[in-house]
Amino acid sequence: MSKDYDNQRAGDLIPVKFSRLTRRGILLGLSLSQLVALGIGVTTLVWAFYAGGGMLIALSAPVWLCAASVVWIRIAGRPIVEWIPVAFWWMWKTTGGQLLYRRRVVKPRPAGSLALPGDMARLREYDDPITGAGMVHDPTASTLTAIIAVSHPAFALLDPGEQERRVSSWGRVLATVCRSGRLSMMQVLERTLPDSGTGLAEWWASHGNADDSWASTTYAELIDRAAPAGERHATTLSLSLDMQTAARQIRTAGGGIRGAAAVLRQEMSTLIAALRSADLAPSSWLTCGEIAVILRSAYDPAVAATLERHGELGQSLATAGPVAVNESWSRLRTDSAFHAVLWISEWPRSMVYPGFLAPVLLSTGIQRSFSLLCTPMRSDQAARDIRKKKTEYISDAAQRQRIGQIEDASQTAEFQDVLQQEADLTAGHGVLRYTGLISVSARTAEDLDAAVAAIEQAAIQASCETRLLVGQQAQAFTAAALPLCRVV
Repeated sequence: MSKDYDNQRAGDLIPVKFSRLTRRGILLGLSLSQLVALGIGVTTLVWAFYAGGGMLIALSAPVWLCAASVVWIRIAGRPIVEWIPVAFWWMWKTTGGQLLYRRRVVKPRPAGSLALPGDMARLREYDDPITGAGMVHDPTASTLTAIIAVSHPAFALLDPGEQERRVSSWGRVLATVCRSGRLSMMQVLERTLPDSGTGLAEWWASHGNADDSWASTTYAELIDRAAPAGERHATTLSLSLDMQTAARQIRTAGGGIRGAAAVLRQEMSTLIAALRSADLAPSSWLTCGEIAVILRSAYDPAVAATLERHGELGQSLATAGPVAVNESWSRLRTDSAFHAVLWISEWPRSMVYPGFLAPVLLSTGIQRSFSLLCTPMRSDQAARDIRKKKTEYISDAAQRQRIGQIEDASQTAEFQDVLQQEADLTAGHGVLRYTGLISVSARTAEDLDAAVAAIEQAAIQASCETRLLVGQQAQAFTAAALPLCRVV
């Protein structure tokens, strides 16, 4: 992502531009799977030509025609050969009974574990005795995650100068994440939730004049009826420590999960300071009970307002997971809702202003979660990746020129993006990989289809391209709707 500082005055909002999604391959834009399939087809055709001529070529036609088809024919923007692993994975889950999950009521989960489906069943909870924060430990991925809620003013209502100042401050927060070298991911999760009306009720209880007059009675009844029908926005930041990268610091701090928690506390303190300098209002780090409420509300949105009104309910991670999960090819059904996850496959290709996601984030009447997964890259790793990309682009360009293939404008634009990333890295900026996911929820399948269509239209207004993550909705839902720094 780059900014345009030309012809900008002080206090003006500066537009930004995102790098294009890399579509380069190993050779002539073909990926490894495409080259393997194409190699099989060419080898079969050459063997048939030299071994027996026309008859063998005709007999081997199904092989090389099938190879050519899976390489060149595209479905939903992807060649068929790239759908083969998705199809095999889906068949394995179907035959292995992995599409259904039911809570074992009689046989509870072991103490300290999270009652979640799929590969998240391995997650463990850790209650930090110093900060009181609930931390989620993934022993397989060797990560430890802490979550914090953040409140902020409405960005769209600020004047351009204040918006630009806050964007620059947020950039410094991201730079802090990049410089650490011990963090595997930071997740920004923005959710719309049914409003329980507790905020209005508390305000009326403290500021209202309950004098049994007609106006007072009418206002109180209006709050009781209308407030629970509204919606509110909640934002959380999740910080995930890479325990393998920070192994030396963890051993110095005592080792084990306690040492990892001590190292993560250092990152948490640094993030708190960065958020406050960016004029954001972080709360205290979420406890295990508060994390449990978020997980329960994601799987069972119908009880979200009830859990908020009654603070003592749902405060256990051992029972926070779903009771039932049914996964299909294009959607997921949990306790009280249907869900579908969209991936932002293309960010805006032209210059846009920082509030370009407003059509998606401010859409009303739709229950959705927007998750931005920020993966920091070490400077040396980013430099090697950029050098590799430059070498591949230059070699591909030379190969295309040798065979007389016309240079594509999109390939030239991608190469310019790589050069811009190299310039930013040389100037001392950090490199983050962004993944945007949108989880849409509704009570019925018909309502879900309408909500997904509305979000897709809102994404078009935001100059973004979205794609439905078919065949992997369960895994995508955990990354898009849960603040656990999961990946797809």
